[in-house]
Amino acid sequence: MKKLSLLAIILIAACTVAMAQPRAIGGRIAYGIGVSYQHGLGEKNMLQVDLESPSFYYGIQAVATYNWVFPFNSWSGPGSWNWYAGVGGGVGLNWATTCWIGGAGMIGVEYNFKFPLQLSLDFRPLIGPSIDKNGVGFSLNLLYPTAFGLSARYKFGGK
Repeated sequence: MKKLSLLAIILIAACTVAMAQPRAIGGRIAYGIGVSYQHGLGEKNMLQVDLESPSFYYGIQAVATYNWVFPFNSWSGPGSWNWYAGVGGGVGLNWATTCWIGGAGMIGVEYNFKFPLQLSLDFRPLIGPSIDKNGVGFSLNLLYPTAFGLSARYKFGGK
């Protein structure tokens, strides 16, 4: 019974912390289209997870990055500007038999409107090996075509 009570307390605390953090969900357009989710981790950090269908590959790819957020303090207009940079990883699958895995880097800029909308422009290359019927190779296609992206997200939660 003590273990069950402890588990319930931990779950309630985790849900409370998760609900108190700012989050944003929306879409990302790069060489393909996808869903983008951001979860604030304190005031200066965020986790971003993107699930995409890159047009060039006719497949699916998931990328997660841990980002450090830096506000533009000199901005005095409505809304707020931030730039961010981070690292992470990703994995993908082409329906025609190619799969890839790699490290991801990210750098971008975002504008948060006074109402719950966020727009961002980023560069997020995914670098690593790809595996297909010919064996293992280095995937240069993931370095440029899917790297530049434009996102629009609905912000909710937090302050």
